[in-house]
Amino acid sequence: MRIETPEQHYDLVVVGGGMVGASFACALSAAIEKENLSILIVEAIQQSTNVPQQPSFDSRSTALSYGSRCIYQEMGLWTQLASRVTAIKEIHVSDKGRFGSAQLNHAEYEVEALGYVVENRQLGEVLNKEMENSSQVKLLSPAKIDKVSPTSKGMQLQIEKGESTHTVETSLVVLADGGKSPICSQLGIEQSVDDYQQHALITNIAFEKPHHNVAYERFTDTGPLAVLPLDSYESENRGSLVWTVAADQSGELLDMDSSKLLHLLMDRFGNRLGQITLIGKRFCYPLTLRVAKEQIRPGLVLLGNVAHTLHPVAGQGLNLALRDTMVLVERLKRAAENSESPGSMAVLQDYLDSQDFDQQKTITFTNQLTRLFSTNNSGKVLARKLGLLSIDLMPSLKRGFAEQAMGLGGK
Repeated sequence: MRIETPEQHYDLVVVGGGMVGASFACALSAAIEKENLSILIVEAIQQSTNVPQQPSFDSRSTALSYGSRCIYQEMGLWTQLASRVTAIKEIHVSDKGRFGSAQLNHAEYEVEALGYVVENRQLGEVLNKEMENSSQVKLLSPAKIDKVSPTSKGMQLQIEKGESTHTVETSLVVLADGGKSPICSQLGIEQSVDDYQQHALITNIAFEKPHHNVAYERFTDTGPLAVLPLDSYESENRGSLVWTVAADQSGELLDMDSSKLLHLLMDRFGNRLGQITLIGKRFCYPLTLRVAKEQIRPGLVLLGNVAHTLHPVAGQGLNLALRDTMVLVERLKRAAENSESPGSMAVLQDYLDSQDFDQQKTITFTNQLTRLFSTNNSGKVLARKLGLLSIDLMPSLKRGFAEQAMGLGGK
C-alpha cells in the first residue's frame, strides 16, 4: 500500500525498493501474514506499476536461475512472471580460440528450464504491484533516509519525504540500497574491495538466426562475454549482451561507431547466431568484488549488493540475494512465532550462520571463474581448457557446475 506519511513505528523498515528490497518485502509479507508485522519500504526513486507491457529493444534484463523461479513461485508471483520471461533451455560455455567447451541442457536435469531472462521493468512492475496490493507493506516513495541511529530497541531513522522530515522507530532495518550505500558509510560499515580492472559493457543485440533458448557464456582474454536469449522485438532475434572488457578499453567501445563495434563483437563471439545485425544503447559499469565486513548488527541486516557485489559472470548476484532473502524471511517468521524481536542478534546471527556457506561458495565460484578466464597466462589457459573438457565429460562435475548455475548448489 502506497502512503504519503509514515507512522512513528514499524516492526521492519526496508531501505531500498529495487529488485532485492521489493522481493524481500513481498516474501516477508506472504510469510508472516498471520503474525501481522508492519513493514515500511523506503525508496528514493518514484515507483510505478504503469509500465508498458511491451518493452523497447533496449530494455535491460536480468538472468533468474531455476532456483529463483522456485522462490518467486513460493512467493505466489511466478504466475504473473511466467508470461514475461524467456526460458534458458541450454547453456553453451566456450573459450575463444581454444579447444574445449561445455553444454548444459535442461532435459539432463529434468527441469523446465535452467534459468530465465526477464526484463528489469517487467520484474519491477510485478513487484511494485504486489507491494501496492499488500496491506502489511507500506511503500513510501520517493523518499530518502537522512540518518540511521541505533537505539536500545533497534534503529531510529530520519526520513525525508518532499519538504517534510519524519522520525521512525523500528526493530529492524533491512538495508538493500545498493553496493555503494551511503548508510553503510554513515554507520562505518567497511567493505573488502577487489577491483577486477574490468568494465561490463551491457546492451541488447539482434542477430541473424533465432537463439532457440540457448544462453552463451564465451570466455575471452579480457573476460567473459555472455549472450542471453530474449523475446523477439519487431521481428528482430534479440539477446542481452554482457561483455567484460579491460577498464581502459570501455570508453573506446562506448564511443565506437556501431558498424565497427559489431565487427569487433563478431570476432569475439563468433557466428553461432549468424551475423550480429544490430546493437542497442550501451551501458558500462566498473566490476569489483565487494563484500561487507559486517552483514549484521543489532537492529540491522544487509541484503543484496550492499552485502556482496559479485562479478556478473554466470549471473549469480541477484540469485544469491534471493536465496539470502528467503533464509532471512524463514528466520524472521520463526522469530515472530516465538515473540522474539526481529532485530535481535540471536535471530540475525542464526540467519547469517545458515547462509554463510552459500555466500562463500558462490563468491568463490564467481571470483575463481573470473580470474581463470580473464587471462592469457599459459598455465591458466591449460587449466581452463581441461576444466571445460572435464565439465562436459565428468557427470558429477557437470552436475555440480549446473546446480551452481541453476541456483541449487548453496547447501
